[in-house]
Amino acid sequence: MLQTIPTFDFAAIAAAHERISPRIVRTPTIPCAALSKLSGADIWLKLENLQAVASFKERGAANKLALLSPEERERGVIAVSAGNHAQGVARHASLLGIRATIVMPRFTPTAKVERTRSWGARVVTEGDDFAAASLVAEELRKRENLVLVHPFNDLAVMAGQGTFAIELFEDAPDLDAVVVPIGGGGLISGTAIAAAHMRPGVEVYGVQVESYASLSAFPGDAVETLGGSTIAEGIAVRQMGDKCFEVVQPHLAGVLVVSELEVESAIASLVENAKLVSEGAGAAALAAVLANPDIFRGKRVALPISGGNIGTRILANTLLRALRRDGRLLSLILQIPDRPGVLADISTRIGDLGGNIIEVSHQRMFAAPSVQTAELEIMIEARDGTHASEIENALRAHYMVTRG
Repeated sequence: MLQTIPTFDFAAIAAAHERISPRIVRTPTIPCAALSKLSGADIWLKLENLQAVASFKERGAANKLALLSPEERERGVIAVSAGNHAQGVARHASLLGIRATIVMPRFTPTAKVERTRSWGARVVTEGDDFAAASLVAEELRKRENLVLVHPFNDLAVMAGQGTFAIELFEDAPDLDAVVVPIGGGGLISGTAIAAAHMRPGVEVYGVQVESYASLSAFPGDAVETLGGSTIAEGIAVRQMGDKCFEVVQPHLAGVLVVSELEVESAIASLVENAKLVSEGAGAAALAAVLANPDIFRGKRVALPISGGNIGTRILANTLLRALRRDGRLLSLILQIPDRPGVLADISTRIGDLGGNIIEVSHQRMFAAPSVQTAELEIMIEARDGTHASEIENALRAHYMVTRG
């Protein structure tokens, strides 16, 4: 898999930082006491979700486009992406007066398509997935003589992503570790090189989600994964870029793999504890720290909130699922006598115990096993899992109850 590539060093990242600084946000790096208490580590967050396109991806796009020759700018550029890279290329092409074509899989959410189009790009929605969309993009590139802006496996893109780390190490004092999500590998490549130059003692950990864990056998070779649905679509890359892998391999302290539920919980934790909205990939680093307390306990650890482009419906569902897992939302199904006063009795018992009824569905005709009974589905807000069990047990003493 490895192949010789031109030198990629800190000088390239520093030059990229100087080049793109006027057109990107120098995002803040902040301590987070609530997450520190939760994790047992001293947590610092680099808020890349505050970029203009809500993702670090525009750093790499900005650097790549700035380095194009006049002839390449005249030809125009093309990129393949279902989200953050698309918006980064579209925005910076617009700023530089370059025509941009973005190929997005046909099932990309409409909001992402429209945000990309709003930056002035021509958007082509073709292919059922990233691989199929890439084939379409290659055909367009050849036919229209366009310049490809790869999302990660490009030295200029990698250098641009590394500017994140320059700012981080300038702003965060005495870090022990940096935990970085890995998809194609552009961000962690730049981070690893910057760390080796600016903070040689800092440990750099990568994070992947289970269905795209191409480095799960690290320090062995990167492999191609089968993929699948994931809430961390920003790192849903089947195989790390070969250029990225060669750069980062000597510098990684390890690669941590997180589950879908761990990522969901991290998204909810960022909302509740840090008051930050993050997409799944942006929350992966926190998921890894929370899932591996023995590695990070007592250390000063930096995490990139690498993107904030999460759909409103997905965010809402993620938060509700987290509340149910924590026991703060309790769904119960009760078989109750079909007679006056029963609903009042149940609501009184719940209220007396401090529960809050959110939703009630009362089925009298067809759902109940007997014409003399009714089925009651009820959603209750509780303080925590213990409180939820207290409410459930109190109702169970008088009614037939099952969890919904």
